[in-house]
Amino acid sequence: MSDISKAPLAIIIMGVSGSGKSSIGEKMAARLGMHFVEGDALHPAANVEKMSKGIPLTDEDRWPWLDIIGQQIAASLAKGEAIAVSCSALKRIYRERLRAAAGGHLYFVYLDGSKELLTRRIGERKGHFMPASLLESQLQTLEVPTGEPGVVTIGIDDTVDGIVEAALKTLDAIR
Repeated sequence: MSDISKAPLAIIIMGVSGSGKSSIGEKMAARLGMHFVEGDALHPAANVEKMSKGIPLTDEDRWPWLDIIGQQIAASLAKGEAIAVSCSALKRIYRERLRAAAGGHLYFVYLDGSKELLTRRIGERKGHFMPASLLESQLQTLEVPTGEPGVVTIGIDDTVDGIVEAALKTLDAIR
C-alpha cells in the first residue's frame, strides 16, 4: 500500500465535466481505504436545476456548495479520518476556499484532458444532470492549477486503473 494512506489525508479530485472525477475518486479512495464523497451529490437543488437546464453556475451559486464540501473535509480531518472528494474546483479562489476549510491540509488531483476527449466522455454518460453544452462554460472558467501547492496533474487518456496508479505515484512523490 502507498505511503499516502498512513496519515489522515484529504484529496480533491478535480477537473471539468467528463474528466472522470467520480470514477477516479472512487477507485483512489478504495485503494487508500478512504471515505469517498461525490461532490455533485452535495449541490443545492437550485444548482442542479440550473445545470440541468444548461445554465452555467455563477460564483454565487458555487459558494454554498464549496462550503458544504469544505465542512465535510474539515469534519473528516477533525476525526482523524482520510477523505477524497470529487469537485470541479475550477478557479483558484475556489481551491483556496477549500484549502482554508481543510486547514491547509489538502491535495488536489487535477484530471486534464482534451476538449475532444471530454466531449466524447460526456456524450457517453447516462443519467447525469450536467449536459454537454456546459463543457465550454467550464473550460472557459477553468484556471489550471499549475504551480499551486499540493496539486498533481494527471492526463486522462489512459484507463481508470492507469490514471489512478499515476495519481497515487505522483501524490506519494510530493507528500
